[in-house]
Amino acid sequence: MKKQFDQKEARSPEEREEEQNKRLAEMVRRGYEEAPWIRSLLDSLQLTPEDITVIDDLEKLPVISREELIEMELKVPPFGGLTNPGMVTDRIFTSPGPVYEPHLTEKDPLWARGYYAAGFRKGDIVLNTFSYHMVAAGLTFHEGLRCVGATVVPSGTANTEAQVQLLRDLNVTAYAGTPSFLMAIIRKSEEMGHNFRADFRLGRASFVAEPLHPILRKTFEEEYGIDTYQMYGATEVGDIAYECEKKRGWHISENVIVEIVDPSTGKKVPSGHLGEVVVTRLNTIFYLFRFGTGDLSSIDYEACLCERTSHKLNGIAGRFGDAVKVRGLFIAPSQLKQIRDHLTDITFELVVTRESHRDIATINIESQGENEPLRVRFAQLFNDICTVKADRIQFVAPGILSSPDVLIRDMREWK
Repeated sequence: MKKQFDQKEARSPEEREEEQNKRLAEMVRRGYEEAPWIRSLLDSLQLTPEDITVIDDLEKLPVISREELIEMELKVPPFGGLTNPGMVTDRIFTSPGPVYEPHLTEKDPLWARGYYAAGFRKGDIVLNTFSYHMVAAGLTFHEGLRCVGATVVPSGTANTEAQVQLLRDLNVTAYAGTPSFLMAIIRKSEEMGHNFRADFRLGRASFVAEPLHPILRKTFEEEYGIDTYQMYGATEVGDIAYECEKKRGWHISENVIVEIVDPSTGKKVPSGHLGEVVVTRLNTIFYLFRFGTGDLSSIDYEACLCERTSHKLNGIAGRFGDAVKVRGLFIAPSQLKQIRDHLTDITFELVVTRESHRDIATINIESQGENEPLRVRFAQLFNDICTVKADRIQFVAPGILSSPDVLIRDMREWK
């Protein structure tokens, strides 16, 4: 059995850089010709496409944060001037903000490399628990799984009891989703009287959109016999990196350029140092250069024993910026401001904590006392706008919150 998804993963670093430089130069040239915002940006910087032909030249361009991308798309809907206005695309996805993303191309093996590295193959029956509604996750993970030959059960966000039934009836062998949801499914199966390890065939899991805590990984692997892997990406740029069987860092995907930069300057940090993960996905449809993920990491340049030659990310050390990811979905201050526009006379904050390997979203609202109608109204707005359910909505005395302008506090610790 071949070790890599294709020969690109085993080519020399020099060959990889040469091809990426050629594709980058072509992307810049086409972006300047086709995308109004790119032309305006380069003109304002007194640059021409010929000034950006190799990876190091990207530092001449600004980093674009998710919040900035949202503002761009609000001003010039739907894609912020980052596409050819006459572009025809197969699909358009949306994520909270909102951010609109044209589907790049089905020829791009989006996520397939990560699934292949995790051992997903023809004959696997995979429970895909990501949403297929509006967001890119469900369908793009589905296509990645099909690309490696796996059979996909598109269970989406069905309740845990339904997921248990699918595991049992379909003899599911692998799982795609978040670690917290898999643990919730396991707990539900045990409540239903099952011995998970003995009664089910699930032996492999690939996680994305949520950190995999080492203790939880140990539980999955030692107590339940599930071989676990991690992938890393963002809806705006697709797959960025993935674990192989050695599980010592995340291989950077072949179709992206990853820079590790100082968030305050946008310049690369010294080799091995921690900085913001900035990504350019090489394509000729959506000309988004230097997308700032807000995640902090560093690059490992050591060769991997799996014989893939790409550099690796050393996991995610934390978040930079104001947006937070809760149970796999970003919540941005702009969304909470939308809630405030609907409920103009209240002061509130979102506090994100972590309990038993699960993200907990708590809303604190200043009030003279309990207000059940407000609680119900806020819960509905929060779910509609942020697409995440608030776990707790509690009322605190007026003046307790630090500032009306501080809308999010992330209290999680990643160790």
